[in-house]
Amino acid sequence: MRSDLMEFVIGQRVARMASVDTNGRPHVVPICFVLDGTSVIYSAIDLKPKSVETKNLRRVRNIANNPSVSVLFDRYTEDWSQLGFVILHGAAKVLAQGAERNRAEDLLRKKYSQYEKLLQPGAPMIKINVGRITSWGNLTGVSD
Repeated sequence: MRSDLMEFVIGQRVARMASVDTNGRPHVVPICFVLDGTSVIYSAIDLKPKSVETKNLRRVRNIANNPSVSVLFDRYTEDWSQLGFVILHGAAKVLAQGAERNRAEDLLRKKYSQYEKLLQPGAPMIKINVGRITSWGNLTGVSD
């Protein structure tokens, strides 16, 4: 990943992950994330209120049926010369246990202090292996 794209992604606090259900309908959810290296994204299934069990979350079911996902990182400002986005397309899977899942949890806890209370130890993690990148706009820092 180019350094300007990587800096833009790292600079975002949230992103939006799109998955697809078995009928081809898209499903988009906001996610907290961490970029590990240049081609792996992790996101936790955390303790924010959910209406169903983890295994029944739409995003989890979608990934089990079709691992193709896209993650959008964007910046909006009233100064349209500063608009920009990066979309990382890749293959996702849910990590339920193991050293990699533990590393993802550690990385996410370091980035988000909220996870002291809202991330259950051992919670499932979504891993996305990035395969393709789309970008547009001003991806450098916002000028004053």
